[in-house]
Amino acid sequence: MAGNYRHWKLETDGDNITWLSFDKEGASANILSADVMAELDRILDELRTRKPRGLIIRSGKDSGFIAGADVEELAGIKDADDAMRLVKRGWDLYNKLEALPFATLALVDGFCMGGGVELALACRYRVAVDQPGTRFALPEVMLGILPAWGGVKRLPRLVGPTAALDMLLTGRSVDARRAKRMGLVDEAVPPRIQENAARMTVLESPRPRKPPLVQRLMNASLMRPVVAWMARRQVASRASPDHYPAPYAILELWKRYDGDPFAPRPEDPASVVGLMEGDTARNLIRIFFLQERLKSLGKDSDFKAKHVHVIGAGVMGGDIAAWCAMRGLTVTLQDQTPERLAPAMKRAAELFKRRLRDKTRVRDAFDRLVPDIAGDGARQADVIIEAIFENLQAKRELFARLEAAAKPGAILASNTSSLKLADISANFRNPSRLVGIHFFNPVPQMQLVEVVKGAGTDAEVAKKAAAFVRQIDKLPLPVKDSPGFLVNRVLGPYLDQALRMVDQGAAPETIDAAAVAFGMPMGPIELADTVGLDICLAVGKELAGENAQPPKKLAELVAAGNLGKKTGRGFYVWQNGKARKRAAGKAMPELTEKLIEPYLKEAQAAVAEGIVADADLADAGLIFGTGFAPFRGGPLNYLKNRV
Repeated sequence: MAGNYRHWKLETDGDNITWLSFDKEGASANILSADVMAELDRILDELRTRKPRGLIIRSGKDSGFIAGADVEELAGIKDADDAMRLVKRGWDLYNKLEALPFATLALVDGFCMGGGVELALACRYRVAVDQPGTRFALPEVMLGILPAWGGVKRLPRLVGPTAALDMLLTGRSVDARRAKRMGLVDEAVPPRIQENAARMTVLESPRPRKPPLVQRLMNASLMRPVVAWMARRQVASRASPDHYPAPYAILELWKRYDGDPFAPRPEDPASVVGLMEGDTARNLIRIFFLQERLKSLGKDSDFKAKHVHVIGAGVMGGDIAAWCAMRGLTVTLQDQTPERLAPAMKRAAELFKRRLRDKTRVRDAFDRLVPDIAGDGARQADVIIEAIFENLQAKRELFARLEAAAKPGAILASNTSSLKLADISANFRNPSRLVGIHFFNPVPQMQLVEVVKGAGTDAEVAKKAAAFVRQIDKLPLPVKDSPGFLVNRVLGPYLDQALRMVDQGAAPETIDAAAVAFGMPMGPIELADTVGLDICLAVGKELAGENAQPPKKLAELVAAGNLGKKTGRGFYVWQNGKARKRAAGKAMPELTEKLIEPYLKEAQAAVAEGIVADADLADAGLIFGTGFAPFRGGPLNYLKNRV
């Protein structure tokens, strides 16, 4: 049975097992578009007639199994009927797959997201290839919607509500080994035996596994309200139902309707239609496309680094070096003494253990991170990143040595957050080589990296820098060389306003509560304490000018050595990494508006001055760089739609 299909290839082996390979035509990744699913529907009908011994579904691409539904189609939904047609397409197809009268198996190698997980759940068996790229996730909640092709129904039945709700409500991914432990897959096997493991599973057709008794009881209708109530409390600590209704809808759909998306009425909190027609989903889908645009900005050059040299083993430099080593690059980390390098190496070891887990991968990453007091690595490096203290003369002297030592094609980059590239490169033999690659703290958590093109920076150098940022799995944002670039420029007036409101008598807790209620991930006073009050004072002077009067309380705290989280005391007292806060007063709308307005005005001004190419890129940068309320779609989008 060969079949004439654009996206699927069928082969039948000597055991009468059909191997169905998914290779979406003209695409780098497999996505479940309407035409893909229509073909699969026809294939399942043919297979039901032919009755092979079993069916194994796998990817025909190297890039992964399935990336999920076609988000372009989601964005094109016009009304409730459109939404339900899209839901019905996947729901009916996966029910048909589940009902086939022979063994079915999903062989998952690489990422398996959203509708791809739901397809795997509709199979009788699942085998995962145990390699770093294999990840299972249901990220629909991050788009403001829910898994409506059977995920809310099948996942809790397979693995129990505890693990299922964790995946459904957070969008968190699990690797092959975790998927095996939780029962999401039947086997997690090395790449070399994947086909044989899949074949033997189909031939042996063991009885499908069940979750442990406790989890089965938790999934019973009598216990669901209790489980859902506990889960809802956890969700409420992170997200308001007004801002992010999707996790609450998932809980209601599971609790009351066993995951059936056709059961709730449109006005029901569990309704798929209600989510798809809401502003939150529209804005979160918009952010998905903004993120894809940022990713695309790293594709204008085929530059690939093998060796990175970082100078400065402080928090920023050390964490940049550790991140690059974790992403597979050889890294030399330079500072003046072993004592200065030691804390960075310790933090790197902790990062590798936390993120990589596997002992071999942790060891390999640590082997790639090389302490380099002499700075010899600069001669071999493809990318050199300066991350020393913000002193113009020190940076000029350092770059004079680096420019002489570096390979001709190497990127010379500064991680400066406040100095102009033109000033740093004033004594360069070739100033066009210098580019800004500005990371944010904490490096492992912050996706955005500003790629700063100075007046003299060669355009190709800037493109190579953006490609490097994508190579290490960050999001490059091209910005013009101007004080504060985009992110710090917009954050500055917002923080300044908050700090001056404290001087005027507003309680820090009330200001922070107002910002969080607006949708910010953290209030501005807590943010200032976290960044460091000395840094806030220095950046404020840089942006406003030396003659500007800083906020009074800020200056007093810095003078007293109370610099925030790092000293244990700032605007708040810090214990065990957390700010101790008194009860917040009621934040009136006028207070919130007064607090947010400088942020919005500065974002508009940055776009008007061409700091970024357009309003969409400003929205992207400020969402990923400052955490601006994602459900609002970015500050410029918010202003455009504000009544």
